[in-house]
Amino acid sequence: MGANGSSPETTLITLRDPGSPAAEAFRTLRTNLLFSSLDRPLHTLLVTSTAPDEGKSTTLANLAVTMAQAEQRVLMVDCDLRRPSLHTIFGVPNERGLTSAVLAQDDGPLPIQPTSVPGLHVLTSGPLPPRPADLLGSRRMGALIERMRSEAEIVLFDTPPVVAVTDAATLAPRVDGVLLVLHAGQTRRDRAREARRLLEQVKANIVGVVLNGAKVERGYAY
Repeated sequence: MGANGSSPETTLITLRDPGSPAAEAFRTLRTNLLFSSLDRPLHTLLVTSTAPDEGKSTTLANLAVTMAQAEQRVLMVDCDLRRPSLHTIFGVPNERGLTSAVLAQDDGPLPIQPTSVPGLHVLTSGPLPPRPADLLGSRRMGALIERMRSEAEIVLFDTPPVVAVTDAATLAPRVDGVLLVLHAGQTRRDRAREARRLLEQVKANIVGVVLNGAKVERGYAY
């Protein structure tokens, strides 16, 4: 169970209502990412947003579920070392995680945890560090990313909003692609442009944009 007594089955639309338009949208996103990467395979994908509360973590979690349901080995990594949430979404402990692995002086097993979804694992944030950007930009983090590639077919990194702090821009050049999450009626256009500028500035490979909160037919809002 999560911190508030919730479980992935109740908090994730792809598990709670797999036949819904929203769940189908995540499966379409999965397919689009697959076809967009035919010439340049995506083994590592960073998910970020322009500002807090645009749904980046939930987007990542639902996308990860659909990928695992397609019989891929998927690893989610919580790199939001300011407001981590993947441990809450999937109801797993967070005493050890990414920061523990970065600070470890050995190459022992990563503290990866299974979820209730077959094939889907998570590396939670672990204890929050005083300077997240320094940790994410460290040489040790680069070595860990290479280790993570061997742990799964696709590794999804959840990071803080790219406009708010430098964490996402620090990590973006080290992964194969970046997915930017926006929220209809909430994301400011100038922030969206600034997010793209910041990512392009570090030569990140922006593979797509997810628009949350867009109204669709039959009154279903996603």
